[in-house]
Amino acid sequence: MDLARTGVWYFTDGMAAMEAAEAAQRIEALGYSALWIPETVGRHPFAHAAWLLANTAKLVVATGIASIYHREPGITLAAQQTLAEQSGNRFLLGLGVSHKPMVEGVRGLAYGKPVATMRAYLEQMDSAPYMGPKAADAPPRVIAALGPKMLELARDACQGAHPYFTSPEHTAMARKTLGPQPWLCVEQKVVLEEDADKARKVARETARMYLGLPNYRNNWLRMGLTEEDLADGGSDAFIDATFAWGDADAIKARIQAHQEAGASHVCIQPVNPDGSRALHWETLEALA
Repeated sequence: MDLARTGVWYFTDGMAAMEAAEAAQRIEALGYSALWIPETVGRHPFAHAAWLLANTAKLVVATGIASIYHREPGITLAAQQTLAEQSGNRFLLGLGVSHKPMVEGVRGLAYGKPVATMRAYLEQMDSAPYMGPKAADAPPRVIAALGPKMLELARDACQGAHPYFTSPEHTAMARKTLGPQPWLCVEQKVVLEEDADKARKVARETARMYLGLPNYRNNWLRMGLTEEDLADGGSDAFIDATFAWGDADAIKARIQAHQEAGASHVCIQPVNPDGSRALHWETLEALA
């Protein structure tokens, strides 16, 4: 799999299917190696990945992440193998445990202990039968991993880890935990806006939906932030630690900081400076 140093992370659910395909083609033409798509309450990530893969030639399509609570392990294995074989191994399976409010509150399912639940799920994937055609190479998988124990599981049972909403300092810790070989695919939110007040305002609006989710909060506290930093949309310290903002050179410096800390791949999530959900092509063009 040709997973180069940078990719794009984006919610394509705001786009019609053809618009999403055209966006993927444009991202591919800009030279990004991967497009990461989430799973929340929108499209089926594997069905949408199939569409995007069919409409691109070299782009890796990755799930960032598919929730393990939404389907049993054998079905996930079948989807992974099918998409890998159909695309020439351009599908990267990213799995995660999501968050208790999403699993219990939205889906009405019981939320288990994250590391133990993920470990059991991966073991069941590995033991599930699959008799369909397979890609020439075994398809890789990564898991959403923030804390040391989940990172150790990523090291031992996966190709690597996909941390979300972190910092270069967290990346350094993750690389130390993973060791030198596993993939470390980190997401970085960016705002192409030089005015500090404007950039932080847009960042706070983006962060607000995440601030009530316990897995992220626990990780930010492990990173050295405080409960006060996580109040009212987040302090300047929180925003500056987790978002890259400024001109293109400032954002490139943050991406480089992740790489120097041990990231093998940085997936850039462009936050539109006007506060809308529209994909901000100027950001992607400036960072390509």
